[in-house]
Amino acid sequence: MGLDEDALEYHRTDPPGKIEISTTKPTNTQRDLALAYSPGVAAPCLDIDEDETDAYSYTAKGNLVGVVSNGSAVLGLGDIGAQASKPVMEGKGVLFKRFADIDVFDIELDESDPDKLVEAVKMMEPTFGGINLEDIKAPECFTVEERLREEIDIPVFHDDQHGTAIISGAALLNAADVADKNLDELEVTFSGAGASAIATARFYVSLGVQKENITMCDSTGIITEERAQSGDVNEYKQQFARDVPGGSLADAMDGADVFVGLSAGGIVSQEMVASMADNPIVFAMANPDPEIGYEEAKAARDDNVIMATGRSDYPNQVNNVLGFPFIFRGALDVRATEINEQMKVACAEALAELARQDVPDAVVKAYGDEPLQYGPDYIIPKPVDPRVLFRVAPAIAEAAMESGAARTELDLEEYEEELEARLGKSREMMRVVLNKAKSDPKTIALAEGENEKMIRAAYQIQEQGIALPILIGDEDEIKGTAANLGLDYDPQVADPSVGDYKEYADRLHELRARKGITRSEAGELIEHDTNYFGSVMVEQGDADALLSGLSHHYPSALRPPLQVIGTADDVDYAAGVYMLTFKNRVIFIADATVNQAPDEDVLAEVTKQTGKLARRFNVEPRAALLSYSNFGSVDNEGTRKPRKAAAMLREDPEIDFPVDGEMQADTAVVEDILEGTYGFSDLDEPANVLVFPNLESGNIGYKLLQRLGGADAIGPMLVGMDEPVHVLQRGDEVKDIVNLAGVAVVDAQKN
Repeated sequence: MGLDEDALEYHRTDPPGKIEISTTKPTNTQRDLALAYSPGVAAPCLDIDEDETDAYSYTAKGNLVGVVSNGSAVLGLGDIGAQASKPVMEGKGVLFKRFADIDVFDIELDESDPDKLVEAVKMMEPTFGGINLEDIKAPECFTVEERLREEIDIPVFHDDQHGTAIISGAALLNAADVADKNLDELEVTFSGAGASAIATARFYVSLGVQKENITMCDSTGIITEERAQSGDVNEYKQQFARDVPGGSLADAMDGADVFVGLSAGGIVSQEMVASMADNPIVFAMANPDPEIGYEEAKAARDDNVIMATGRSDYPNQVNNVLGFPFIFRGALDVRATEINEQMKVACAEALAELARQDVPDAVVKAYGDEPLQYGPDYIIPKPVDPRVLFRVAPAIAEAAMESGAARTELDLEEYEEELEARLGKSREMMRVVLNKAKSDPKTIALAEGENEKMIRAAYQIQEQGIALPILIGDEDEIKGTAANLGLDYDPQVADPSVGDYKEYADRLHELRARKGITRSEAGELIEHDTNYFGSVMVEQGDADALLSGLSHHYPSALRPPLQVIGTADDVDYAAGVYMLTFKNRVIFIADATVNQAPDEDVLAEVTKQTGKLARRFNVEPRAALLSYSNFGSVDNEGTRKPRKAAAMLREDPEIDFPVDGEMQADTAVVEDILEGTYGFSDLDEPANVLVFPNLESGNIGYKLLQRLGGADAIGPMLVGMDEPVHVLQRGDEVKDIVNLAGVAVVDAQKN
């Protein structure tokens, strides 16, 4: 099937459309329904009657946006009417929810009269926390937005005007930086004089472009003062009329630093691009076909053309989804009365700054593993970058508070953490650990320091204040890679091939002489195996923690720290633990990486250490030792091990958290089974520490929960070691390295 057929099938598959309403409170019992509706609903109604702002506390108003259109200017389809615009408005709702967790009602109004549109939206003010106007044709869109901003007390934002303005504005900030040009000296030519072009030109002035340096062209040519005085252009175009001779778009582009296309495809030639100033900036944003193609613009000249389009198949896509969800997120969360110019500028500046930072691996993978690094082909972030939410929304909230548009104040640090939690429970949990790490950073050795991911992770670890990283490897190669990646820092490196590390070789020989390692072999291992080097470094106290394993099989990466550092004095067995996060639940899985066939002593030790780990994440442990038997329902050698381990732990005076077993997995995690059938259990709530009977079941269990249960997995985290050591998995991303570094620092703080 072609794209159109695929799209039709996508939309009509049951249930038709793309959105639905779901409940956010329990509705299972008669009492639940009495609270949700009659008679319980009367109480919040009366409170809101006394104080209308209570609607933000008792209803969904504070997270609800109305997407309003009359269908008069839908995408590239034109005036197709209100009903035909509904798929687009539903799609807008999907983007709000997907990127910023904002709920939407789409409102399609069959009305062309601007006055009646304004009155209709005004009447809906009590329903919404904000209004997103969409696909209303110019010049009526200006009138509607301006009047609504004056007449209602919630934010109103016409995305067709301001979305492109803000995102391309962010691109302009960085394009000017890359081209080494000053904003206030740029000569800017616009092709198009509709709502989006006029709003974009206005916004560029807010960013620092001089209004007298903007030349705007419509289908007739350059908008001049002569045309304005003759009544040839409307009042909105008149504000950009210039006292220059008339002429064509080609004339306007001659010598320009910047071309901004918001008009029609294919109207700009290579000759027109060639006539522009040195290192020109070309934003050809007509969709689906830009004013000039990407390849054609690049090939038009020998110097550097910085090119952006509205298309996803070329670099620098100007995509409105980078703006509106996060602008409304910040505005809603401070209960803003408007979205003002300061907030729009804050959005553009936050996006521009984000593009200058290292790009997460997940974003790179989403775009075909093509390198993404600040420069001519990467001047604005990608829409799927999860960091946009907690960079832009706080910037919007801060600007709203500073400009007087906010009705409530936020602690911006706490707010950023709340936003991260919206992206998943795992981010919320990791924020707990990372904040602890930042309170007392430690030195962390990174084996495999020449690996690009390790270098990028070290940069982030240092920039975020999580730890003081030491990269182990060839110093010249590491620093060369950091420079090539555009990382603005001087990494600390331990180079075994050039430093005097004789004492490390002596110590390794001392530890392993009776295990078959000669002094000569110890020297070779220290010089050529960064896992041994890092292990001795930590054992000797020259670093507080070690991360390794990025390019090794887990057992081979684990062996050196076990041989050199070993387990803690009161611990006989190390174990590998995964933290699995669901929407409203966190579970620790042990052991999934180390002990193949543990007996009751190992199971007890693993349970104890995993409980300690849970508390580092501020989770009070409730441990279940799992089996296919429930409390003696099957009696054999296999079921006795977890049963005995649970009994040992219940008698251990050091264990101050509930433990029980053996029990089946559903018994451990389903409250009705635990309380209803097995009310005698020592667990009064479902378990959050699940100890599997062997390595095979633990590994299978965590992977099934991750892949089929939709859990995010953090780990494996190694517990029970004498010093903090964590072994990464091959293929882990930079964020995984950073997360485990945070865990390692918190481990070191406990030592």
